[in-house]
Amino acid sequence: QGTRDHPPAQAALRERLLGAVVSCFKRHGAAAIDTPALELETLMGKYGEETKLIYELQDQGGELLALRYDLTVPFARYLAMNKVTNMKRYHVAKVYRRDNPATTRGRYREFYQCDFDIAGQFDPMIPDAECLKIVHEILSDLQLGDFVIKVNDRRILNGMFAVCGVPESQFLPACSTVDKLDKVPWEEVRSEMVAEKGLSSEAADRIGEYVQLHGGLDLIEQLLQDPKLSQNKLAKEGLGDMKLLFEYLTLFGITGKISFDLSLARGLDYYTGVIFEAVLLQQENEHKEEVVGFGSVAGGGRYDGLVGMFDPKGRKVPCVGVSIGIERIFSILEQRLEASGEKLRTTETQVLVATPQKHLLAARLKLISELWDAGIKAEMLYKKDPKLLKQLQYCEDTGIPLAAIVGEQELADGVVKLRDVAAREEVDVPREKLVDEIRRR
Repeated sequence: QGTRDHPPAQAALRERLLGAVVSCFKRHGAAAIDTPALELETLMGKYGEETKLIYELQDQGGELLALRYDLTVPFARYLAMNKVTNMKRYHVAKVYRRDNPATTRGRYREFYQCDFDIAGQFDPMIPDAECLKIVHEILSDLQLGDFVIKVNDRRILNGMFAVCGVPESQFLPACSTVDKLDKVPWEEVRSEMVAEKGLSSEAADRIGEYVQLHGGLDLIEQLLQDPKLSQNKLAKEGLGDMKLLFEYLTLFGITGKISFDLSLARGLDYYTGVIFEAVLLQQENEHKEEVVGFGSVAGGGRYDGLVGMFDPKGRKVPCVGVSIGIERIFSILEQRLEASGEKLRTTETQVLVATPQKHLLAARLKLISELWDAGIKAEMLYKKDPKLLKQLQYCEDTGIPLAAIVGEQELADGVVKLRDVAAREEVDVPREKLVDEIRRR
């Protein structure tokens, strides 16, 4: 339950999608790493309320293991174990969550994550701005429709809670409740704060005044002047950095899609600074009554304390990173493909080697071997004497663009008949020029 097999058409779409994401990560200079799917039980306590979703395992020695829940904590562990203090890496791999699967919304128990992170001591907000630029590039490149990237800062949130009269021990619980604002109305969030998280109704109302604000540089300026917030050291730091971030995003030319949003909280406990989340705005759907709201398709933030939790001496390595929600994007592209009725090629074969008469299997085997050795993607039918029509039909069915046909006459003349399958045009090509001609096409 909550897992799935990918038939060739889905696997091909997924490969194309991952290729687009990885090429963006590489364009920004990231190196790939890989870590085991199993982690020691060090995951516990890193995820706040989400800890209950971790798959726990036990090996014969009684060692407590867990399947990785995301790619961020393993990265922090990797940095601490190997004493790495500076790295820009990407990691594409499966992660596991003991969640109630909602496969219609793209929620699974086993799914891919694509992460990009920058670890190291740098000047404020430069790496953070690059992470947002990457999200913008990927979502624009995949043409998923209109999106907005919401940005906030944990320090602004904590400062806001403080000036609204929330005791410090309640910051994290309050945070995970505020995080639900994109799914449920303020009234419900307010009643959860008061009834379940034990906040006073005055505090909840004060929070309500802030978390419903969103905007850009103008809002940052306004909050820097706010009589309560500007008195709070944490909030002031966060707002100062937010202003700097917006200056860099303006230089990148992407502020049109960025919204500074005080309701953004992101439920994970390890964030310490900037947090962000990309949301798709509308999903076109034939049947208007079932609107597919795909919600968040990327998220991330700064987590400066996580590496220190794994380091025996508590040495910290500042980090900021982003995770692309590949499963949700995949579901959207899959639905689009279905709606358009377009057939996706599942192989990359360039040429089918075919013969028009009987007793020419040897000729096909020799020719296909030459093509393979030259690095050309080629196939043939696994029959001794297939009918030519059947071979050409196979090209049409699977989208193979070219057929290289060798009959008795072609063998005698030292040529190969190269057929353009879609146009149904044929030319004779001297055998020694065949590879070049296929490459040219």
